[in-house]
Amino acid sequence: MGETESENGTEIPEVWKKFLRKHWNMVVLFVVAAILVSIGATLVFLWFLGDAQSTGLVPATLSLWTMGYMVTFLLHVIFWEVLFIGIPVIIAAVAGWLWWRKLPDEEKKEYHFFGTRSRATSGGGGAIELLVFIAFCIKVFTDGNWDVAFATWTFDYLVYSYLSASFWVLIIFGIPMALGVIWWIRHEMKKNP
Repeated sequence: MGETESENGTEIPEVWKKFLRKHWNMVVLFVVAAILVSIGATLVFLWFLGDAQSTGLVPATLSLWTMGYMVTFLLHVIFWEVLFIGIPVIIAAVAGWLWWRKLPDEEKKEYHFFGTRSRATSGGGGAIELLVFIAFCIKVFTDGNWDVAFATWTFDYLVYSYLSASFWVLIIFGIPMALGVIWWIRHEMKKNP
């Protein structure tokens, strides 16, 4: 297997070596920042977990959790993580972007690290899972099981509720997508007889 080359023909590892030699202090700074962010995110999560249990936001026994507890817990965790970790990370990212902008254009062109990327290979399935989770929460709420402990749920109820939520997301988004594809095919057939 040959090594991947950048646009100017040099091997990617050579580009990284040159970048590291020239900007080692910034690389060390960003590595240390990444380590501190990881540690900080873990500590904020553990702090909130203990605090949520001691204040009664969520029950200490997992079998007593309900959908209401779970959604409330997740929203609070996201809030505290964004407040304590997300805002400093955004500030650091802006500082890194400003540092990158100050580099000469010739040097930035030389550091084309990642080659060409294809949109087809990028992920993006997370939106569908989020929609299914929201539909699942709506289904549990409409069934009257929002404040019912998970320990009392049957496995059948969990599976059928999830499948029902998936089905409704498929109907709500699948029908318009199918109509769009049909319209596009008909439009292309008329255009190219």
